[in-house]
Amino acid sequence: MCPEVTSKFDALDTRKAYLKTQKAGAEREILSSHVVKLPKGVLPQYAQLTPLQQTAWKMFGQKAEVAARLNQKLEDDLLKAHIRMRPEEYIAFAWFMTMIVGIALAVVGIILGVIIGVMGNLVAAIAIAVVLPVLGTIMTYFVMFQRPASRAKARARDIDKKISPAMSFISAMASADVNIDVIFKELARQTIYGEIKEEAGWITRDTELLGVDILTAIRKAATRTPSAKFQDFLQGVVTTTTSGGQLKPYFLTKAEQYEKEAKLEMAKRLETLGMLAETFVTVVVAFPLFLVVIMAIMALVGGQGRFILNILYAVVFLMIPLSQFGFIFVIWNMSQE
Repeated sequence: MCPEVTSKFDALDTRKAYLKTQKAGAEREILSSHVVKLPKGVLPQYAQLTPLQQTAWKMFGQKAEVAARLNQKLEDDLLKAHIRMRPEEYIAFAWFMTMIVGIALAVVGIILGVIIGVMGNLVAAIAIAVVLPVLGTIMTYFVMFQRPASRAKARARDIDKKISPAMSFISAMASADVNIDVIFKELARQTIYGEIKEEAGWITRDTELLGVDILTAIRKAATRTPSAKFQDFLQGVVTTTTSGGQLKPYFLTKAEQYEKEAKLEMAKRLETLGMLAETFVTVVVAFPLFLVVIMAIMALVGGQGRFILNILYAVVFLMIPLSQFGFIFVIWNMSQE
């Protein structure tokens, strides 16, 4: 171990063990295997299945291996979602959860069907006993298999939101003539950048623990990131480096580009919020007010006062609160950082 190759960044504390590793210096070039020095008392951690997942693997493991060979998209989604399960393990777990939910809903459906049948409605009892477990099982199956893709899309949205400040951090580090591997290592320590921190942590893992060179690690990260913007940035890093270009101007250009895109996106979001505010005043405030007044007059003047009064109750206690909560949820979701 050569002490002269260590830098001041190695002395910084970190929450992840692989960020504390040090390079093997000259011995690293001689030895065929990659030497990793972990802090004293730290043991490697492996992705372990939960008892429920182990049970699912024992029941459906062999069939899941066959199904996994035909589903390459699931493997990509699991990698982009950072779900630490192999495709065959996840398929077995999804089948197992679908079976458990189906059995539970079948029991509940039979109990409800018996109760309703005792009350005299045999058709409704049969419908509940059949429809409830069937629909619940189908929904569980699709939800389980769409979960990796949904989680990957959520990670992509978080990366796109945080990419502008992350590029400012990277360009600032590059302006100080910090090496690219150290930049990603420091980026992996910054929790404020959300999922970008996780992507940088995987790049550091590849270089520090797996012994991969930094360009190969960045190239691999570009293939597994769910964000198209971050993928474009990483591919640009590889292209600029291999073509003999300088990374500092590239980082500054990307930081400026993403800052402009963030401003345009913010302007569009504000326009959308303004349009939703006008729609809220028209649909949720003015229209129900006129509707209530008109229906109240019709209930007093018309001959079907009881029927109109029931509709009025539905408008006041059902339509107005649901429309308000709907607009509140949409606006709150759009206003998130």
